[in-house]
Amino acid sequence: MNIIKTGLLLAALTALFGVAGYLLGGTNGMLIALLIGAGMNLFAYWNSDRMALAAYHAVEVDESTAPELVRMVRDLAARAEIPMPRVYLIENPQPNAFATGRNPENAAVAATTGILRLLSREELAGVLAHEIAHIKNRDTLIMTVSATIAGAISTLAQFGFLFGGRDGERPNPLVMIGTMILAPLAAMIIQMAISRTREYDADRMGAMICGQPMWLASALAKIAGGVAHVPNPDAERHPATAPMFIINPLSGHGMDNLFSTHPATENRIAALRELAGEMGAQPPHAFDSEPRGGTGPWARSQRGPWG
Repeated sequence: MNIIKTGLLLAALTALFGVAGYLLGGTNGMLIALLIGAGMNLFAYWNSDRMALAAYHAVEVDESTAPELVRMVRDLAARAEIPMPRVYLIENPQPNAFATGRNPENAAVAATTGILRLLSREELAGVLAHEIAHIKNRDTLIMTVSATIAGAISTLAQFGFLFGGRDGERPNPLVMIGTMILAPLAAMIIQMAISRTREYDADRMGAMICGQPMWLASALAKIAGGVAHVPNPDAERHPATAPMFIINPLSGHGMDNLFSTHPATENRIAALRELAGEMGAQPPHAFDSEPRGGTGPWARSQRGPWG
């Protein structure tokens, strides 16, 4: 059902793009809009991962620089039956993580230093499994396309006066102003709806990959609290990337409404608790949820069920 919903939302976003172009410039405006959208999507398809990683100054790591992190990602990728993604670290105190890439063969997982300090090894495994699930589901491409189309709609609305009206006619000022205001707003709402749909799916699949839904549930509670108190200047400079993260890096909003980039954390945790009951997983008190100071979660030699 979520796959169908996502497809319908993407179709609505694409249709909105064409309608905005038509209202601003008639047939010519619609054609120009479609050309802009195609060009932006093509560029984003090939370069979105590099752009996202560069925006956050992410540094690629390997087994010589972050052995435990890389091995954990490799084990989880093997469990998910996808190629090993590249692994990046972001020097940022805010606890967060994201995945990017156009397909499983060209994907990357990035985690902040803040999340490594905050979470236990088990909780971090739940987070990374969530990001692996995004890669397996090709959500990284879906979110890239939706973000690109939404951005193109905003650009189209801002420069609508260049089209010269509907098929050479003088544009109706009210229509132009209304389109410039409402089209980006509608695009944002649809983009957020796509993001929220994919987060629920990734939570569920990630829990299945690592084998313990409550690991991710505990991690989400901690990350939400950390994000609410630790600002992320890079995210503020690049707000369009917010849907990529496991928790919205821009704020600690808890309302699951049209203007949220992510579902309410409480709703996600409730869904994971329900899944844990279905799977017969251990309750939250049965796993280590204490933050790891100093050497971080990598000090532990115990391997989870992914190994």
